[in-house]
Amino acid sequence: MPSVVSSAAGLLTLLEEPNDELQKYALTKLNGVVHDFWFEISPSIASVEALYEDEGFKDRELAALIASKVFYHLGELDSALTYALGAGPLFDLNEDSEYVRTLVARCLDQYFDLRRREVEGGEEGVDVDPRLVAVVERMIASATAAGQWEQAVGVALEARRLDLLESVVGRAPEQGAVLGYALRVTQRVVVNRNFRHQVLRLLVRLAEATPSPDWVEVCQCLMFLDDAPRVADILARLIDGPEEDALVAYQAAFDLVENEMQSFLTEVLERLPKLPEPAPPATPAAAPADGDAMDADGAAAPAPPAAAEANGGAHPAMPPAKAERVSRLRAILAGTTPIGLTLEFLYHNNKADLQVLKNLKSSVDARVSVLHSATILANALVHAGTSVDTFLRENLEWLSRATNWAKFSATAGLGVIHRGQLAQGKALLAPYLPRDGAGGSPFSEGGALYALGLIAANHGANHRSFLLESLRSASSPVIQHGACLGLGLACLGACDEEAFEDLKNTLYTDDAVAGEAAGLAMGMLLCGSSSDKAQEMLAYAHDTSHEKIIRGLALGLALTAYGREEGGDALVEQMARDQDPILRWGAAYALGLAYRGTANNGAIARLLHWSVSDVSDDVRRAAVTNLGFVLMGAPEQTPRIVALLAESFNPHVRYGAALAVGIACAGSGGREAVALLESMIADPVDFVRQGVYIALALVLLQQPEARVEGLRKRLAKAVADKHEETMARMGAAIATGILDAGGRNVTVGLRSRSGYFRRTSVVGLALFTYHWYWHPIAHCLSLSFTPSALIGLDASLRTPKLPVHIAARPSLFAYPPPLTVEASKEVARVEKAVLSTTAKARERARKREAEKKDKEGAPGGGEAAAAKPEAAASKASGDAMDTDDAAAAAGEGEGEGAKAGEAEAAAKKPEEPSSYDLTAPARMTLQQVRFASLPADSRWAPVKRGAPLTGFLLLRDTRPGEPVEYAASDAVGGAAGGAAAAGGGGAAAAAPAQEAEAPPPAPFEFDG
Repeated sequence: MPSVVSSAAGLLTLLEEPNDELQKYALTKLNGVVHDFWFEISPSIASVEALYEDEGFKDRELAALIASKVFYHLGELDSALTYALGAGPLFDLNEDSEYVRTLVARCLDQYFDLRRREVEGGEEGVDVDPRLVAVVERMIASATAAGQWEQAVGVALEARRLDLLESVVGRAPEQGAVLGYALRVTQRVVVNRNFRHQVLRLLVRLAEATPSPDWVEVCQCLMFLDDAPRVADILARLIDGPEEDALVAYQAAFDLVENEMQSFLTEVLERLPKLPEPAPPATPAAAPADGDAMDADGAAAPAPPAAAEANGGAHPAMPPAKAERVSRLRAILAGTTPIGLTLEFLYHNNKADLQVLKNLKSSVDARVSVLHSATILANALVHAGTSVDTFLRENLEWLSRATNWAKFSATAGLGVIHRGQLAQGKALLAPYLPRDGAGGSPFSEGGALYALGLIAANHGANHRSFLLESLRSASSPVIQHGACLGLGLACLGACDEEAFEDLKNTLYTDDAVAGEAAGLAMGMLLCGSSSDKAQEMLAYAHDTSHEKIIRGLALGLALTAYGREEGGDALVEQMARDQDPILRWGAAYALGLAYRGTANNGAIARLLHWSVSDVSDDVRRAAVTNLGFVLMGAPEQTPRIVALLAESFNPHVRYGAALAVGIACAGSGGREAVALLESMIADPVDFVRQGVYIALALVLLQQPEARVEGLRKRLAKAVADKHEETMARMGAAIATGILDAGGRNVTVGLRSRSGYFRRTSVVGLALFTYHWYWHPIAHCLSLSFTPSALIGLDASLRTPKLPVHIAARPSLFAYPPPLTVEASKEVARVEKAVLSTTAKARERARKREAEKKDKEGAPGGGEAAAAKPEAAASKASGDAMDTDDAAAAAGEGEGEGAKAGEAEAAAKKPEEPSSYDLTAPARMTLQQVRFASLPADSRWAPVKRGAPLTGFLLLRDTRPGEPVEYAASDAVGGAAGGAAAAGGGGAAAAAPAQEAEAPPPAPFEFDG
């Protein structure tokens, strides 16, 4: 029976013996009981330390281990780690104890901090303990031996050790999966831009060396590195390969387009094989008959003009099959195919409920311009990208009440509705655009130019010349304002020299209206660039005396810092030290956009400091708001970070906290975010409630209706409440539009599937926050919308019917039910009233009728005789206008009957299934994706390994000999030229197959 040790005193006395064997025996026994008797050992710790320091003692490492454990229990972790490192291999990293886990974490923190200072901080001569290095390398070796490749990758990245990362990836049995994980971690964890680029270059080199590289991921890495030539080379090689390689090229192109870096895509297009214009036909007889798109055998006829322009024609020396592939690839990269498919999806899947808009319209007074404009904006957001303007056509008289800038905003709303109609945008807006010799309303003309920019945002090459000419020939500052905004949106990030000079000339006219838009547009044009032109903008901001111009330039300067991280620090510092609070306000936006989505601790700390220290409320509000941009990559952290700010005494800080949560958690439905916002919904300040309504709508966008239903009712009540302040009602109206945005088929997509932040989306959200100063800019929120769709494509870029299994209840991700007519009637009944004069007239008529009957000796006199004429009079005169107790009682009875009917129906309702199937193209929300899978016997398989079932998905046909059933509404007509054959017309082009598209609403004028 083993002896039980009750004290360490005897073992400690053995340490004083001169015999090494006795000392070794004592240390061995003490190591077994140190966690139980550390309090007895601690007074004699000097003896243990002396044995470790004695280099002639053979078991000094054992003494170091005991000293480490004692210091651990004493809470002196640095000393404990020092002795643990001295214990060498005796410090077992695989031991599952709190002691080992604590010291390993301490060791890693120290090493990571030293490496960060050395690699990222540029510090020279940083002394790194070799024992720390040995522990880290042992940890990685232990993780790889246990098959924990992801942990090994994480440690190597945190340690800034590219050599270890390369070693881990090289030893991994599944290099593709490990490389994919490394790429995702690099995007989300590695904060320093320079080191991130080093990692990406290494990952590209390692991926290309694997037997079967994931070319989609490689192209994503090269886009992060801004290496367009290599991307073009990879795509060109894939196009030359077999059909599956061509599918990979198409998938890579779709994923690149999703990142919305148009300047990069333009550079790739310039390096791809070009297809010169085909030779003209030899004889006129070769031309097809009018209206023919395909011949009798289904062969592709000559492409229409739009397709010819996109495809570039067929090169005489290029095989037809390759020419067709190249034309499809170019159509994808040019945006023609993705935009056409998106328009088709949004048009044919539009589930917007017009009754919501009708109720909203009836709840607001059109004489209140702010609420009238908010309702028009809500309609634009609800139908964003759908090309459906039914509500406007049905309410032209109500729409015509918009005057001056409200008319500018109303016209701009058409750009939101028709966004993506690149080929037909100008024709759709023709009644409103400036015309030579026609003196239209400058507000309508300026709004139309702004709308054209919204339609062609980030794809405005075809409209650039027209917008430039409109800016040069504008006869009014209002038209200049619209032209500047339109040009900035259309040429987003293009760094166009000619456009910049024209915008600068407009700015130098020193007109407040035109200058504000010019400042914003210059920022959009230079978005994310390191151009020296930002200094010209900053210099003019100091020279001008117009507050509107300074503010436009301040946000424009912030846009130039987009995504530059450390590269934008100099500009941020310059603006932050300025005495003008407007430029300090811009510095907060510059910092937020420069570090967007990085969760950089330095940026967060600086914004928090400004939010509580600056003397300007505008600066404090902007600082808190931009926490949302910095934290959009880690939305779960945002509510915790801004929780105290949401309780600030300053309403501007509270408003900023609400928007920060809405921006960072947009579309996530995070419960902590919703709980924080709901605690602010009864704020005593009207504009804070406005921000809370908007933020709640952003967070709950496309969430299950069970979570959104309460917010819908609250918004409807707030808008209809005549005693609610106008600003809060405006926020409720805008939030109503956000909840049903894009026909209930879009979400706020700040990140692409590859993890890259979508520049157009983030910029659109940043511009939307500017609506605090300028309401028409709120239309830019539509730029952040992205369809929640699954669209499968085959090798011909057509959309086959793709069966998808959803392992969830059908009601969980179903569209919200439409508002019932009864609900709208009930609202209308409340609004009806009876005038006092009408009631008195009815009473006199009733009495005269009763007296007449009495004189005539009608049978059944008395009360019964009086009651009958009263009932007759009531029936003849007032019906629905009556609001007496009887009507209320009748309504109550109807309500009880309806409830009883609902209960009976619920009792008979069959149990809801636990899963269901759908057929793509179909809506696929972010929460729905994790429940989606392809059936085991599916004919189609995604060409991208491990791709989630969302977005554009290229499919490999596993049964190529069988006939294919395509979706009814194809954006891609025929096999010739892919989606380019649609000509970019999108939904409007396809609409005649469903129903005749009505002309745009007539220009509205109001003389006041």
